[in-house]
Amino acid sequence: MIQEVAARPVPLYAALRFRDFRLLWLGLLISNLGTWMQFTAMGFFVARIAASPHQAALFLGVLGAARAVPVLLLSPLAGVVADHLPRRRVLLVTNVTMALCGLMLAVLSTMHLLNLAGLVAISALSSAAMGFDSPTRQSWVPLLVDRRYVGNAVGLNSVAFNAPAVVGPAIAGGLIVWAGVAGAFYCNAAATLAVVVAVLYMRPSPPSVTRKEPTLRAMREGIAFIVRHPVLRWIMLSQLITALLTRPYSQLVAALAVNLLHAGPRGLGWSVSAIGAGGFGGALVTAYFAQRERRAALWLQSGLLMSLSVFALAFVPALAFALPVLFAAGVGTLASLGVTNTLIQTLSPDALRGRALSIYTMIAIGVVPLGSLVDGAIASAIGLRQSFALAGAVCAAMFVAIWMFRPIVRTI
Repeated sequence: MIQEVAARPVPLYAALRFRDFRLLWLGLLISNLGTWMQFTAMGFFVARIAASPHQAALFLGVLGAARAVPVLLLSPLAGVVADHLPRRRVLLVTNVTMALCGLMLAVLSTMHLLNLAGLVAISALSSAAMGFDSPTRQSWVPLLVDRRYVGNAVGLNSVAFNAPAVVGPAIAGGLIVWAGVAGAFYCNAAATLAVVVAVLYMRPSPPSVTRKEPTLRAMREGIAFIVRHPVLRWIMLSQLITALLTRPYSQLVAALAVNLLHAGPRGLGWSVSAIGAGGFGGALVTAYFAQRERRAALWLQSGLLMSLSVFALAFVPALAFALPVLFAAGVGTLASLGVTNTLIQTLSPDALRGRALSIYTMIAIGVVPLGSLVDGAIASAIGLRQSFALAGAVCAAMFVAIWMFRPIVRTI
């Protein structure tokens, strides 16, 4: 009887019973509405100033690379910061910085001074702040809820990111028509402050590591932990490859919708909303099914769904056909990210969790935009549809190979 109770999935809302997690979750829910609006506005701005579909894909890749480089360079240090400094203080600094970046984009756009160079520079600064924000915030989660609800909390965090994605891009599409891209940028700057307010009301949390140690040695310890772990090294390898090849589909969707499927800002908004709706579904899958006995199957199934959906994007003839495929890709992507995050949270010791999550952040935030540059370059050479087909096929084969030839992964 005890074993049956332990195996029962936790309720979807279980982690929200904890006050501080609930505050952070609500702040993220509001903030991410603005994030998705800004994401849509940036994609439309870049696609509009491009002279051709190939150039649009390349420009989006350049923008993605600008977001990638700061995270790639700073993530190891961000992991040390997450483990050694008070998390509340770090999150206040990072979110104020991101709000100011959104305000700068809005002001420049209002004054008709925003160009690709300015967008790239401000995106890089915002990305640097996000690189420190993500491992700090995520490593705080196991301290805010009971440890048995960590997987549920990870899934609910994904819900807070993807529930706004269902409506945010569509709202942004209408707002762009009415007020231009500046309106979406102003909304993001205001919404980001919701996390600042939430963190101010949360109880301070001491650092996980109180002893002083050399920064470089602390960085190496986090990397070595992932590389030597018998399961996490394969899970993270799969995330790295998909970050380079399949996950950049979300960054290139503006080129697909605007330049190939001939959709306007509203069509782009619906395209990004379809990804967000799928991501919302993937987050719910994580929150409900990311239990110990289901993790291996969820990892494989979500990875294959993501890869095969990206492959299918190569063949969609119109927006109406693209929307369900984008929805499926969103489900697979967020479920894959969710189960990976849960594994890192539960398999990492407290003293190394921030540094382990910083590597996850480096891939999720840093490598994915860099992958958009890779995919954008491939698309400019062979075509956007062909690049989707190639990326999806390679990653689907990779998931099957790890599953078949690394049996330890099937035991998680």
